[in-house]
Amino acid sequence: MDGVDLDAFSALLTDEGQSLLASLRDYDPAAELATATRLRREHDAGLVAAALTQARLRQRAVAKFGGDAYRMYFTPDGVEQSTRASVARHRAERFAALGVRRLADLCCGIGGDAVPLARAGVEVLAVDRSPLTCAVVRANAEALGLAGLIEVRCADVTEIAADGCDAVFVDPARRGGRGRIFDPEAYSPPLSWAVAAARKAPLAALKVAPGIPHEAVPEDAEAEWVSDHGDVKEAVLWFGTAPGTRRATLLPSGATLPAAGLPDPQVRPVGRWLYEPDGAVIRAHMVADVAARVGGGLIDATIAYVTSDERHTTPYATAYEITDVLPFNLKRLKALLREREVGVLTVKKRGSAVEPEEVRRRVKPQGPHAATVFLTRVAGAPSMLLGSPAGTSGPARA
Repeated sequence: MDGVDLDAFSALLTDEGQSLLASLRDYDPAAELATATRLRREHDAGLVAAALTQARLRQRAVAKFGGDAYRMYFTPDGVEQSTRASVARHRAERFAALGVRRLADLCCGIGGDAVPLARAGVEVLAVDRSPLTCAVVRANAEALGLAGLIEVRCADVTEIAADGCDAVFVDPARRGGRGRIFDPEAYSPPLSWAVAAARKAPLAALKVAPGIPHEAVPEDAEAEWVSDHGDVKEAVLWFGTAPGTRRATLLPSGATLPAAGLPDPQVRPVGRWLYEPDGAVIRAHMVADVAARVGGGLIDATIAYVTSDERHTTPYATAYEITDVLPFNLKRLKALLREREVGVLTVKKRGSAVEPEEVRRRVKPQGPHAATVFLTRVAGAPSMLLGSPAGTSGPARA
């Protein structure tokens, strides 16, 4: 933990450490040198270093853990790799709804999943091989009043027997010394081991990267892609639920859609409405399901934009009213935006090499109106689609 060892972390749990941490809740990291110099006059240098590190990590963790972050403890890897609280809560609630009462959380990290599982009433056996990480999990369970539901065991997960557990959750490490790992067999432990462990349990879930190749998904698994506010966070392979099913789940609404196995939609001319499927829908290869819901087709065989002549409300895609469909030409776009008095321009792209920042720099939007431009392909041709989100009043046509 940035050079902080287990003894230094343990010192944070003393009365002195707790008081020091509380005083650093709102400290400014830019003033760390001055803060450290001041604190070392009254506290051990090692304790000050550990407290400053923990204070920084808590501030970073707020984005994932909300207000709980200031009561929890973290490691740098724990903040980076742990599940966002909303996503972990969704999974915990699903486990609980499936009747799980005791679960083995293998590769538990700092407890990002163990905490919501315990809050859902599930007893958790949390396993990690790092003594420091295990100490952090215990401290988090204690700080959040969940120590009675979370048992922490420091061990290699490949040597653990999940006896007495009616479910298993595995979150293999997907980062190494060189950054993110894309090969599932390079996870730690490898995906093949995690799948084998899952198949031994009555019910199991494996957290994997959202970009996992569909051909790497076992036939006896349900694959669920989860997004939070439109941002795809993870994929989960479920065993013991619905083998062979693909599913997209959107948070915070909780809307969930199983794939219907539909053929690819037909390509058709751009209609009045354009639908941008949620990222989880796209990752799950379920654009056809959205097209069926809105009675539409694709604007291009290789582009995940759906179009139709009528507006439909669906949680699985964002609708835009299209006013103009033009060949790609930034000079023409600039003239059109000036004519419409567009000063707030949202640039979206799919199937285009042009960067949004470059577009805004070159067209220099000015005026009181707002619009959205899509840089994409229509039936293979580079194109620009101008419009606005459904329910907003975009610039009037000339």
